[in-house]
Amino acid sequence: MHATLPLLVQSDFPPIARRRLETVQANLGYVCNQSCLHCHVNAGPTRTESMSGETVEQLLAFLAASGAGTLDLTGGAPELNPHFRPLVARARAMQVKVIDRCNLTILEEPGQEDLAGFLAAHRVEIVASLPCYTEELVDRQRGKGAYGKSVRAIGRLNELGYGREGTGLALNLVYNPQGASLPPAQEKLEADYKRILGEVFGIRFNALFTLANMPIQRFGSTLVSKGQFNAYMALLRGAHRDGNLDAVMCRSLVSVDWRGYLYDCDFNQMLGLPLAVAGRPRPHLADVLGRDLEGNPIVVRDHCYGCTAGQGSSCGGALGQ
Repeated sequence: MHATLPLLVQSDFPPIARRRLETVQANLGYVCNQSCLHCHVNAGPTRTESMSGETVEQLLAFLAASGAGTLDLTGGAPELNPHFRPLVARARAMQVKVIDRCNLTILEEPGQEDLAGFLAAHRVEIVASLPCYTEELVDRQRGKGAYGKSVRAIGRLNELGYGREGTGLALNLVYNPQGASLPPAQEKLEADYKRILGEVFGIRFNALFTLANMPIQRFGSTLVSKGQFNAYMALLRGAHRDGNLDAVMCRSLVSVDWRGYLYDCDFNQMLGLPLAVAGRPRPHLADVLGRDLEGNPIVVRDHCYGCTAGQGSSCGGALGQ
């Protein structure tokens, strides 16, 4: 796989600083039941990295001391980490909102038959990847049969109350472009998703998040192989909007890898660009327990233009319309 960090080192991205911490995003490991073409984590069934019970304890201690109101769980498939369910239960007992970045197909994996019920019982918000509303494009990006499994999973979640008004069980879908292009307008695409998926399958969801593909890891390597890396970076830089800088997710989020090391965002984590903390070249959860990170400079490189291009892109979808 082609390394993309050397192509991003020289950057003129505007300097930005952290605000009060609101969200702790934890990557529980790279083990996944899928190997998606757009995956910036390079996750898959052959990966073995998984957060240990000791690091989970450190994560919970950091979460409590930080005062952050949201725990955002990612992977891989975070549900495949053996400590996923105890972590969710304990975080919810702390009155912390929990988000599960779910690939939907995990609900049909052996041993996960009761996963949907567990998520509903603990009122976990689900953010689920569904890169298109057509079978052909979803299966092309995520593997044969992924679309059918995803649709069935949404239907099952709907039966439990997810995506339905008045239940408080949020189900949000995520769209990624198929290639080296920016996402279309989020509001219009969400309307198309809701209309088509509703008419064909009778399924519902709350909101659609559109995310730009980051020029790193598996997707970045594909761009290099196809000779499209420079053109894609030019697209991102040309579409940059200063107005999006105020709302980028790294201002109020900290990213934790499966070993407990800290980063400004999940993308910096994948590039090995650690959080900037004086005296700690590679800060760990234990190093910053109870420490106020507000005002810290955010580590930026050219891939950051992926978050500020066009309508903007974050873990919560577009930054503006």
